[in-house]
Amino acid sequence: MDVPVARSSECVIGITIPLPEPWAAQVTRVRSRAGDPFADHIAPHVTIVPPTLIERDCLEDLRTHLRRVAARTAPIRLHMAGTESFRPVNPVTYLVVASGAEQCDELHRRVRSQEGPLHRPPRFPFHPHVTLAQGVSDDALDAAAQEGSAIDAVFIAQNVHLHLLTEDGAWMLLEAPELAGLDTPKKRVATGAP
Repeated sequence: MDVPVARSSECVIGITIPLPEPWAAQVTRVRSRAGDPFADHIAPHVTIVPPTLIERDCLEDLRTHLRRVAARTAPIRLHMAGTESFRPVNPVTYLVVASGAEQCDELHRRVRSQEGPLHRPPRFPFHPHVTLAQGVSDDALDAAAQEGSAIDAVFIAQNVHLHLLTEDGAWMLLEAPELAGLDTPKKRVATGAP
């Protein structure tokens, strides 16, 4: 996992949408069988903001900002199906966000907006996904992709999670604000027809 190194004045955060059961257990099983060292330490999730440095004194601002963003973001219907890889750039096999990716992208943009403390370009282009294996051999990545292709998850994401990387390398949940916004109906354009 690519985690930035924090200075004493900084901390590392991540923002995710948790993958519910039974699919979380399925993803964890795939990661374990692939020999992924993070299989038992990182709960399966859709990444909204990957591990990112933030000044410690901005953490409360981020919590407030994330609550505001969640309050105006509607729950997201997500469908995960199929597998892909970030190879050769990054040795990661992942479960594809087959639908709901646009809403995840919008959530990512809102979190990184100029209104909040994460307003800066991301280190990598945003691509919502659920990791199936990382940091393992090509054969293990291929095996994870094959096994993961049987996972077909459909659920409504109701919350977004803010995590803090602790000194012992664990991810601690700080906030889990509800996605409480309403979808606004698109305005109809008058055509003159009855």
